[in-house]
Amino acid sequence: MTADARTEVVGVIGAGQMGAGIAQLCATVGYRTLVCDVSDLILAAAQQRIAESLSKLEAKQQLENSPESIMGLISYGIDLEDLSNCRILIESAFENFDTKSNILYKIGNFMKPTSHVASNTSSYSITSLAKMLPYPHRFIGLHFMNPPPIMELVEVIRGTHTDDETFDFFWKFALALGKNPIESKDSPGFILNRILIPMINEAIYLLQESVSSPEHIDTAMKLGAHHPIGPLALADLIGLDTVLAIMKTLKANLNLEKYDPSPLLEEYVALGFLGKKSGRGFFIY
Repeated sequence: MTADARTEVVGVIGAGQMGAGIAQLCATVGYRTLVCDVSDLILAAAQQRIAESLSKLEAKQQLENSPESIMGLISYGIDLEDLSNCRILIESAFENFDTKSNILYKIGNFMKPTSHVASNTSSYSITSLAKMLPYPHRFIGLHFMNPPPIMELVEVIRGTHTDDETFDFFWKFALALGKNPIESKDSPGFILNRILIPMINEAIYLLQESVSSPEHIDTAMKLGAHHPIGPLALADLIGLDTVLAIMKTLKANLNLEKYDPSPLLEEYVALGFLGKKSGRGFFIY
């Protein structure tokens, strides 16, 4: 089997912002895709999110096929056992180690020696997550950027046990999805988030210290460093809870003061100000 075998069904576990985006991406290039989450309500929201995203892309003439035909390739379910016939499985749950470990443990109950399993984790150890599976050599990190249908980059992360066949499979899979894959060692935060998340945290410290307003902090990076989006708006897009989770992972594993999460970040998450998905973060949506 190759990563370009469109007869394969891709199973995506997690129907949040990232999971829905990955499912949309897979279907857009022709993969039949099954999305699994814990409730019909979550799945309905994902379906609506995908429909709206495809509509916008169609309006910009960025789709080769109709939104209806792409949506027709996506099915939904609440039972993980429904994924038992999928040989390509992508875990994309919220960035919480216990949550991801529990999902992978359940996948292990029906994982086959021929399965290819990836986690879309943005910071956790692939080697540690692989312990939940009966065939850890068939497991890898496949970190998509947000939003997956738009962003070109995918980080491909080997765990200690990941074999060459699995790495080659997912590298080709990323290419089949139209992405630009890069390789990373299994290190906290991998490449992008090791650089990006501390930068966002520093921007939050600037706001906490009243150095400037959110608008001007973001303008500084957009006009001064040529970033397409400011760090605070980007944090809102990622989700402040996810930013905090990654900062805590960096701190726990690297144990350096520079990875201390901003108290303001922790306060916003505690208040439920999670960014765009909650309607309020550093900006109002």
